[in-house]
Amino acid sequence: MREDEARRYFQQLINAVDYCHSRGVYHRDLKPENLLLDAYGNLKVSDFGLSALSQQVRDDGLFHTTCGTPNYVAPEVLNDRGYDGATADLWSCGVILFVLLAGYLPFEDSNLMILYNKISAADFTCPPWLSFGAMRLLARILDPNPMTRITIPEILEDDWFKKGYKPPVFEEKYNTSLDDVDAVFKDAEEHHVTEKKEEQPTTMNAFELISMSKGLDLGNLFDTQQEFKRETRFTSTCPANEIISKIEEAAKPLGFDVQKKNYKMRLENVKAGRKGNLKVATEVFQVAPSLHMVEVRKAKGDTLEFHKVKRG
Repeated sequence: MREDEARRYFQQLINAVDYCHSRGVYHRDLKPENLLLDAYGNLKVSDFGLSALSQQVRDDGLFHTTCGTPNYVAPEVLNDRGYDGATADLWSCGVILFVLLAGYLPFEDSNLMILYNKISAADFTCPPWLSFGAMRLLARILDPNPMTRITIPEILEDDWFKKGYKPPVFEEKYNTSLDDVDAVFKDAEEHHVTEKKEEQPTTMNAFELISMSKGLDLGNLFDTQQEFKRETRFTSTCPANEIISKIEEAAKPLGFDVQKKNYKMRLENVKAGRKGNLKVATEVFQVAPSLHMVEVRKAKGDTLEFHKVKRG
């Protein structure tokens, strides 16, 4: 594909993704197979089956479900430490741009472990026929560090991207509101409440349950510095309320301040340790009607102290 043609499609992709993000929707499975063209060459993003709303982030403000197509998935999604939906989507956009320009994938290997190592290190090489501007933009998007990865506002100011760029004009033909978006994703938490119901633990879907299994913990494949796990999980047949109460009973004598809301807990040790106050996020999930899974995750502080508390 010619570079100017690839740029035009990429401009439309960034506009579409930016629009979704501005409405709190993150796709999480962007790839060429999910991009459609109409009769006029206008790009449409499809298949939001793995997408998520901003309300679905955990207490640390991040998503934790490993999902998407391996070759297009961002390193932080595979690391199982939580990820920002916007920066992860942007990585996928970078892989798509590479495919449009080069005609092949930047990260490819039949061995899944080698593939994940390549993604983690952003180990790719641009073909020699790409312009300097295109290669520079690709390097900034396919940055393995989500904290330094280029953002959409920065992409909009990139010289290569701006060539022939026409800002989008969104026509709200049907006066779509955020309520409509929430309804599509069946998030009825704040809509059409007819009677006050007791809060229930979050029900885990198949993707979340599979991604949390030990056999699919991909973080250790390429995170050689991770000596201790930052989270632990266990199951219990006790009622969710009882689980929360027992955790609180165990945490308070250890000097933790406890905050509870909707089967989520935030524990903060009042006494500062080696790396400041230890903060722990805990959540109870419903796996089956009589089975719950409890996730205890270190949000801040020293990992060794976290494991001492966990063993205690």
